[in-house]
Amino acid sequence: MGFTLVSHAGSALLGSPTTEIAIVLVLLAGAGLLLTLGLFTPIVGTLVALVELGRVATVPTDKLACLLLATIAASLAMLGPGQWSVDARLFGWKRIEPSPRKREASDPQESSRSL
Repeated sequence: MGFTLVSHAGSALLGSPTTEIAIVLVLLAGAGLLLTLGLFTPIVGTLVALVELGRVATVPTDKLACLLLATIAASLAMLGPGQWSVDARLFGWKRIEPSPRKREASDPQESSRSL
């Protein structure tokens, strides 16, 4: 995701955009670097998702690419950093495991199914 943001912003910067668009593209490239490192992942992922959704509404080309980047950034913001990220080293990596399903032995239908 981070490399894609950097390359997408870099290629858009080569087209000599206006100053306001250039600032947004440089910020997206910086956010891509932060996501690559895994630093401030929930915050940066949320900001990238919002910026990319704004670009879907305003940029006439690459709407699907912007929508895809927004979706992945929102997913990263919700899932959090990976095990080898800087955030995991600073704040600890949290792993969510589902609890085992409890079976009730008092149900007669349940016991007849197991036979």
